[in-house]
Amino acid sequence: MDSGEQHLSSYATLALVLVALLVLTGITVAVSYVDLGRFNVPLTLAIASTKVSLVLLYFMHLRYEGRAIRVSFIGTICFLAIMIGFTFWDVAFR
Repeated sequence: MDSGEQHLSSYATLALVLVALLVLTGITVAVSYVDLGRFNVPLTLAIASTKVSLVLLYFMHLRYEGRAIRVSFIGTICFLAIMIGFTFWDVAFR
């Protein structure tokens, strides 16, 4: 399906995504100094997941791909969430 179209993001969009990634990195570092009890790991995983999504969508151009790639991405994220949930469950009930 090569239609010859190029999906180039503008420099402004890429700069905003870069700023968002830097801000999220700063938040991750700040959270590492705050004791939130059992919420530290889920919060850092949520921030990391957001950063990964931004990188995949904008820098790897997943945003412009077809339905099969999007469904595959969402399925992978769901599978990863289930596996992390099982790991937390196993550790919690030892």
